[in-house]
Amino acid sequence: MSDGPGDATVRTARLDLLPLSVAHADEMARVLADPALHTFTGGTPLTAPELRARYERLVAGSPDPAVLWCNWVVRLRAEDRLTGTVQATVTEGGRTAEVAWVTGTEWQGRGIAREAAGALVDLLLARGVRTVLAHIHPDHTASAAVARAAGLTPTDEEQDGEVRWELRKAP
Repeated sequence: MSDGPGDATVRTARLDLLPLSVAHADEMARVLADPALHTFTGGTPLTAPELRARYERLVAGSPDPAVLWCNWVVRLRAEDRLTGTVQATVTEGGRTAEVAWVTGTEWQGRGIAREAAGALVDLLLARGVRTVLAHIHPDHTASAAVARAAGLTPTDEEQDGEVRWELRKAP
């Protein structure tokens, strides 16, 4: 992969995907505060200090030089508010990326995750990624719809109770 995709600001019709910064932690703690966001992934919402510490680790980058962590916050321009995150873990010399997304409860149902995830996948493919993966709980229909809209399809593979979705770009 040429430039690290995580350094890029991505602009869509309604959104800005901004490279993650520790300064985003306080606002994102409020965006991600609903325990319902953890229904399929487990865990509980992080407090602002906990999220700040997590963002410090993410911004510092992977301790493995063969793994690139790319994280963005999603800003809805019309409201000038952060609404969620998208992320990619890039491996295999930039050829494979595992992606994930989350949209705060207040902004769900507005196509924000679909738009942000689609922009993320487009960026990754433009930067040389050949395989995009996501792991989605089989009952998480909203996340499955986002994956499908981004061009991923479900496979027969499961890992930790989640279905592996993938998009493979022809060489």
